[in-house]
Amino acid sequence: MATQSETPDTEPSGKAATRKRLFLIFGAVLAVIAAVVLIWQLGFAWRSVSTDNAYVGADAAQITPLVGAPVAQVLVEETAHVKAGDILVKLDDSDARIALAQAEADLVKAERAYRQTSASGQALLAQAQARGSDIQAARAQTSVAQANYDRAKIDFDRRKALSATGAVSGDELTAATNALRTAQANLAVAQSQVAQAQATQKSATREADATLALTQGTTESTSPEVLAARAARDQAKLNLDRTVIRAPFDGVIAQRKVQVGQRVAAGTVLMTLVPIDRLYVDANFKEGQLKRVHAGQPVELTSDLYGGGVVYHGKVAGLAGGTGSAFALIPAQNATGNWIKVVQRLPVRVALDPKELAQHPLRVGLSMDATIDVTK
Repeated sequence: MATQSETPDTEPSGKAATRKRLFLIFGAVLAVIAAVVLIWQLGFAWRSVSTDNAYVGADAAQITPLVGAPVAQVLVEETAHVKAGDILVKLDDSDARIALAQAEADLVKAERAYRQTSASGQALLAQAQARGSDIQAARAQTSVAQANYDRAKIDFDRRKALSATGAVSGDELTAATNALRTAQANLAVAQSQVAQAQATQKSATREADATLALTQGTTESTSPEVLAARAARDQAKLNLDRTVIRAPFDGVIAQRKVQVGQRVAAGTVLMTLVPIDRLYVDANFKEGQLKRVHAGQPVELTSDLYGGGVVYHGKVAGLAGGTGSAFALIPAQNATGNWIKVVQRLPVRVALDPKELAQHPLRVGLSMDATIDVTK
């Protein structure tokens, strides 16, 4: 009877001991986990900061024409890979070719006008110099007229003196008087011819100087008119070249908006070219994580596209000049009575390794996980 009474009392005490051991084991496991977490925090977590708020970006180029014209050909499609220099779009070049022909004709005309002006100036200068011989001839005629006048004056004075004694008849005196007047008139005409020749030479010299001034100090290749015509020709040639739109760098075509036959104006966005070999990541870290972040630190990144098996290695290129909310279209107005503090995020630009991008290409906008080693 005594053995039967002891068995029920022993069973509850055994269960309590088992339960106690389980609690002790569970507590020990929790303590180990806490210790591991503490050790990791102290030994590893302080060495890096991480975020999953990161996205792939690129300095994409908007392909725009520099001249307006109808679209003749579109040689690429959406998602097409292109190399630098590949033709993307061809514009109708009919107007540009006509403008180039007109500009070339204007250049030839300007060069011919320069040569004509130069030749005219030299011809006028020669004519002005030739007027000097006219002056010399007029002066010679004046000397002859002066001599004739002097002789007629002497003859007139002699006959006038003799007429008072009756030694010279009235007819002779009259003839001498007429000869003197004729000689005087001839002298006046000769003197006027000298003055006219001098005036003609002066006028011709001024005209020659005015014409030569148009080409003075220049050559056919440096004349302002020729330079202006050549610049117009070069501009027309450049506009013709611009009717063929080429890729500025290697990349992928995105957002193609142009169609054949569409008339586009200068500056119209035709498509976007994304340089997939020059991508970067903008990682948005919380403001409390940025105390030890600076340019040059190594960054490990993974993409949702490839998973954790592909790790990209980059470097911090720099920190943005402001938070995302500061540059938002409608910035937050914190100076209100309903203000609630919100943890801000600052974009950190991460440069990627081009070799790794070539092995595992990314696309703009893809999500990334970024971890920055802040010990470097």
